[in-house]
Amino acid sequence: MGLDMYLEKRNHVKNYDFENEEERVVITIKGKEKDTKNIKPERISSITEEIMYWRKANAIHKWFVDNCGGGVDDCQEIYVTRDAMKELLGICETIIEKCPLVKGKVKNGETYDAKTKKWIPNMYDGKVLTNIEVAKELLPTQEGFFFGGTDYDEYYMNDIVRTRDILKKELETEEDFGSYYYEASW
Repeated sequence: MGLDMYLEKRNHVKNYDFENEEERVVITIKGKEKDTKNIKPERISSITEEIMYWRKANAIHKWFVDNCGGGVDDCQEIYVTRDAMKELLGICETIIEKCPLVKGKVKNGETYDAKTKKWIPNMYDGKVLTNIEVAKELLPTQEGFFFGGTDYDEYYMNDIVRTRDILKKELETEEDFGSYYYEASW
């Protein structure tokens, strides 16, 4: 179990009666008959691409819920505009620029100490962010059951860098006729 997160793009490919033959999209379905026999190409109206998958990137999840989902966190599908993706890209770039990683102690789980009856964090050498206040202001982490860690460390930064890289590539083209959706489950 855990926070699984998806950003998808639906490419609209519906053919309309008023379109000329050269304007129409041709869709061919190939594969095992048992998997494809009930798919009717003439009825396909969109093709969905998975743009990005995250696992337990709770700060990114919080941003989508707060900025695109009206603060409602119900595992619902959330429409995401290209402008919203550009905004998130800018936030990621700012954090990468202003919060470089330095050597530090990183938490990786906890161990229960039966003598003290307390959970003790498992710490190891790793990297942590500088200027944590910038990250907390722009893209704060969020606690939640199965949401992963909330520290501002190398794991947090890996999610930010990966998000920046994927969004930058996705937003390279100006002309786009698809619709974007974010959805999470836990």
